Amino acid sequence: MSVYVVTGSDEGRVAEEAAALFEELKPPGSDEFANEIIEGVADNAEDAFQKAASANEALQTIGFFGGDKVVWLKGANFLGNDRSSEAERAISGVENLLETLQAGLPPGVIFLVSSNAISGVRRFGKWLKKNADYRSYDKIDISKEGWEEQVAIKAGRLARESGMTLEGEALALFVQRAGAETRQINNEINKLDLYLGRERRDVTVEDVELIVPVSHKGVIWEISRAIEKRDAKRAIHLIDSLLNKNENAVGLIKASIIPTVRNLFFAKLTEPYGSVNSAPEAVKAVLPKKKDGTINTWGLKMAAQAARRFTLPQLQKSMEHCLAGDKALVTSSQDHRMVLHRLVIQLCDKSRAA
Repeated sequence: MSVYVVTGSDEGRVAEEAAALFEELKPPGSDEFANEIIEGVADNAEDAFQKAASANEALQTIGFFGGDKVVWLKGANFLGNDRSSEAERAISGVENLLETLQAGLPPGVIFLVSSNAISGVRRFGKWLKKNADYRSYDKIDISKEGWEEQVAIKAGRLARESGMTLEGEALALFVQRAGAETRQINNEINKLDLYLGRERRDVTVEDVELIVPVSHKGVIWEISRAIEKRDAKRAIHLIDSLLNKNENAVGLIKASIIPTVRNLFFAKLTEPYGSVNSAPEAVKAVLPKKKDGTINTWGLKMAAQAARRFTLPQLQKSMEHCLAGDKALVTSSQDHRMVLHRLVIQLCDKSRAA
């Protein structure tokens, strides 16, 4: 294989994997003069043409002193579907590069291209997918069931590689605060590593609260935790902080409140059986599923302890309140802030009959 591609929406992961692959592909004993790196960040269509032309020229030039070499078009931002990428001048440069690849590279020349977006409908992208060693690393989709488990696995592995233990509630809090970006996860793990030093290696909830900043997703998670604890005052305060930043109320109820109540309800539903796996098939059939069709056990596991604060009838009623609140936000002219406040009070009301 003489052509390699590293792409995907996870910028941090793409950068790391491409750099590692470049080191792997470099001829043994080669120095900086034996290989060529073309910085692929173009300011405009003309600059994109020139970047592609530089890569094209490098591919057709024998290595320093006649040896093998790797040509790396690094972080190219003109291979996607944005305006600059689709400009005639940029397309012309990429098409010239494609002609060289189709004709076949000289012996000993390897081409590596890294980019966060490569159009799959243009000729260049189609050719690469068919003919190159094509490696794609996309961000974890936090709108899909099970994203937390994917991040938790990654964060836990990175922590172990650094000699730390990151588990339980501390891991759950880390996941919600750090989010799904590989670069951000790595940064926060490194910060925890430096903070703990060599004497203490177990990461606590207090460590995460102190070191890992609260992102937008973290506030969403804090709202969920407040509802689980039936702390209406804190939940309302957090909701107001987001609404004051022009957060969409419909997006807020769907991202935080409804998933929280739903997980509490399903966790309560499986409580009598001891575990999800022991539940009857009829119960398993209604549990939230991940993209691959398996049950999202992460969300249920995180909600299991909090579900003990509620009865099943209370949570059934809470589901009805969520439905009514969602409908009011979407179809009525009621003040969105008041709708969310009322819903939170209903969900956290400890005086409700079982």
